[in-house]
Amino acid sequence: MTQSHPRISKAVIPAAGLGTRFLPATKATPKEMLPVVDKPAIQYVVEEAASAGLSDVLMITGRNKRPLEDHFDRNYELESALTRKGDAQRLAKVQESSDLATMHYVRQGDPRGLGHAVLCAAPHVGDQPFAVLLGDDLIDPRDPLLARMVEIQEREGGSVIALMEVDPSQIHLYGCAAVEATGESDVVRVTNLVEKPDPSEAPSNLAIIGRYVLDPAVFDILRKTEPGRGNEIQLTDALQKLAEDEKAGGPVHGVIFKGRRYDTGDRGDYLRAIVRLACEREDLGPEFRTWLRSYVNEEM
Repeated sequence: MTQSHPRISKAVIPAAGLGTRFLPATKATPKEMLPVVDKPAIQYVVEEAASAGLSDVLMITGRNKRPLEDHFDRNYELESALTRKGDAQRLAKVQESSDLATMHYVRQGDPRGLGHAVLCAAPHVGDQPFAVLLGDDLIDPRDPLLARMVEIQEREGGSVIALMEVDPSQIHLYGCAAVEATGESDVVRVTNLVEKPDPSEAPSNLAIIGRYVLDPAVFDILRKTEPGRGNEIQLTDALQKLAEDEKAGGPVHGVIFKGRRYDTGDRGDYLRAIVRLACEREDLGPEFRTWLRSYVNEEM
């Protein structure tokens, strides 16, 4: 009989980064609030968590991140003005972000890496498994990844990480997983993890992308984890210990994602994400695609 594990209801979103790659735009605006078409990037991530049934969201923030809290709060003045104008369509869009999930916030006072940011969630999460979603990775809602990861964790226990095949020459940009096959084509058993390996030493071309479902045992390991690459506490190092010793917190599985992913952490990929999403919008796509074809054919 398949063992049943606790239902996951909490998501953690680290959002304390400085966004230096997008300066000067991020000098006074959090990078998570940069728009992807007409919604800030962070809203896509919260929507993904809510769609997977994770209605309790903790955001790890830092200095100058107050706009994140304001965005997911009610704006009574704006709502009142739209109501008086009879603008129901825009009113619904404004209210949507504040109704997505129950939002909580905690500051990462000392930015010491992703592992440290996750550790900041320990008092809120307690002894229950939880999801971690990185804001730079936007997953297309038509290709549900997080729901599949939650399903595997609730069935198998332990932790689950999202993996994606990349060109071997690009693996040095990611954490990389050594894996063993299971009876399911999209699920693997993770035996080792390496943070940003040299391509000649990488155990596979399976890169870790920004979705995790973690056993709370990871907190004890993170408390003992010494700073690694970049003098930061790396979540990958803690997950490697879990993969090496199942008794520490259950197995580590990987879900191999073959769907649509938009990377907003790089300026070029950010622009490509906007174009791709705009092209696929019913309200914007037809006209935008016509203009784009004309621009490419005539101007380029």
